[in-house]
Amino acid sequence: MAAVPPPPAILPVSNQKTAPAAEESQPPVATPAVRALINHITATVRSGLSDRRPWPELVDRSAFSKPESITDATTRIRKNYAYFRINYFTVVAAVIGVSLLTNPFSLITLLGLLAAWIFLYLFRPTEPPLVVLGRTFSERETLGLLIVLSIILVFLTSVGSILISAVLVGSGIVCAHGAFRVPEDLFLDEQEPGGPNGFLSILGGAASNAAASAAPIINPVRA
Repeated sequence: MAAVPPPPAILPVSNQKTAPAAEESQPPVATPAVRALINHITATVRSGLSDRRPWPELVDRSAFSKPESITDATTRIRKNYAYFRINYFTVVAAVIGVSLLTNPFSLITLLGLLAAWIFLYLFRPTEPPLVVLGRTFSERETLGLLIVLSIILVFLTSVGSILISAVLVGSGIVCAHGAFRVPEDLFLDEQEPGGPNGFLSILGGAASNAAASAAPIINPVRA
């Protein structure tokens, strides 16, 4: 009597169509946009720092003297700012940096707040919406929460007082230097009257350039 062959084994069939759907529902974060923003800001700040005056010229002891009056001190500050403005902004930024480094809590808080703005709003796609503790937040609600969080962390904690104190100390150093530094030996004709000066124009140009470069990357993600 011939042996009966065993029935063929039935292999489990998995649903292969669910994986792509899950992958499509989680669009990647626009990391190229973040990289473009960082690259543009770094390049623009470096370009601005290249226009700073030599530091030995800033601290030349032979060029310091007591101002004759408040009007003379104000005139010196205005002329020195026009000539040393990049150096002055660097000094203020250094004072702010030292203040944050000596207060790790404030530094970590600001870095966390910056990361929240970048990854939860600026470079985050609109789909899928943000879900926290089972609640779905729209883009407008996310913006409102970030604004409220920024106000609380900056103005209702020690972060705001540290930043304000650092800016005041840096501004005091700049004003004291500008009032006692004699500007007669400075080539002020090189300065262009009017127009934005300092790091405000530098950072403004960096932000606009970065936004223009990041727009082609962000728009397909948000679509």
